[in-house]
This record gives sequence, C-alpha cells and structure tokens, in this order.
Amino acid sequence: MRIGLFIPCYVDALYPEVGVSTFKLLKSLGLQVDYPERQTCCGQPMGNAGFEGMSEPLARTFDEIFAGYDYVVAPSASCVAYVRLFHPQMLEKTGHTCQASGKTVDLVEFLHDVLKVKSLPSRFPHKVSLHNSCHGVRELGLSSPSEQNIPRFNKIKDLLQLVEGITVMEPERPDECCGFGGMFAVEEKAVSARMGFDKLRRHIATGAEYITGPDSSCLMHMEGVAHRQGLNIKFIHVAQILAAGL
Repeated sequence: MRIGLFIPCYVDALYPEVGVSTFKLLKSLGLQVDYPERQTCCGQPMGNAGFEGMSEPLARTFDEIFAGYDYVVAPSASCVAYVRLFHPQMLEKTGHTCQASGKTVDLVEFLHDVLKVKSLPSRFPHKVSLHNSCHGVRELGLSSPSEQNIPRFNKIKDLLQLVEGITVMEPERPDECCGFGGMFAVEEKAVSARMGFDKLRRHIATGAEYITGPDSSCLMHMEGVAHRQGLNIKFIHVAQILAAGL
C-alpha cells in the first residue's frame, strides 16, 4: 500500500510537528509513505472566500501529484473535506476526471476505517478534552452529529483510548463549533472570538490538561483565545498523541 502524505499549508508553516508525528505514526505501522515535495495548498482558503476559480489550478496540481497513490492521508479534517467534496466538481467543469479526491482521507479515518487499528504502542498519561471539528463531524463522519437521532459514535475517541495512560473527556455540547471557520474568523471576528471563548470554557470545565482534535486550525483559534484570556490549558493535535513515544 503506497501512501501519499498531504500536509496542509498551515500545518507545514505553523505546526510542522503535526506533520512529523503523522509521518512517524504511519511508518510505525509498516506503511510505505511518500511526501511529494511539489504539493501545495489544496485551495480551501480561496474557495471559502468565494474565489473558487483560483482554487481550480491547485486542485489540478493536487490531482496530478497524488493520483498514483493508493491513499492520500492528511492530518486535517477540513482540508480533506475540501479535497473530497469540492475538487471533483471543480475539475469536472474543465473536463478533467478527478482521481485523487476519492482516495484522500483524514488520518483518523485512515487508522479507524481503513487499517482498523486495534492497538498502538503510544503512551500519553494526561487528561485530554476532545474537540470535534465541524468538517470532521458533518462532512467526514468522524463522530455522530448531535442533531441527528442516530447511535452515538466517535472515531477519534476510539483511537485515543488505545493510548496507554490517557483519560479522554468530552465537553458539554461536544460538537458545537469553536468559531474559527476559516474566513468567518476574519469577517465576523467578534462573533468568532465569543464562540471560541464559550467553547474553551466548556473544554476547561472537564478538568483536562490538554485540548486535542483532528484540525490544527480549530486548536490554533482556541489557543489564541486562551492566550488572550490568560487561561491555563494546553493544545495538542491528535496525531501527536497517537504518535507519542514512538
């Protein structure tokens, strides 16, 4: 199985340790992992801002680079959701059949649904509060949406509970938005900041030392709010916990 590792631009620029942890974790599972150095942004920022036409060349580049892999794995639910849901319709308009989007999966999806991982050699003896990002819940199905009358599930929690020493908590309103939302945080900054504070308060109420989740963007937003409010809680991507001790 050949894995193409896709590292989103903000992870590459601001949280490279998340990309390194993802690579180490996949390699520890005996997989052949490549990191194509020509990869670029998936185009989500432009698409979210209403400039989908500017995203099309990036979608085409993504498809050219990753089409030959069995799976494309990324530590970012929001970027994976954009690739899977929007790349095909953009490229079809230009007569191009999208090959990579259907093989692109979030790290949690890949471990839980494809590899069906049942054990991990990692150890993280801390109490963490689990953040379910909106794209992960409602576009990738990483956990059950609270507005739907379906049996509860959470793939992120399933994986975290394989880690030795960890205590996993969930806040009140477990899938409520943190307020980031990409361009929303810029265009509606007061609302975004208030949503971030409310979400952060619920996470802190669990008594956790860390907040974790599958999107560095959400964690970044809440970390900024915590810093400005002087709140004492730490943030860590789920990939870093799953790879802890490797």
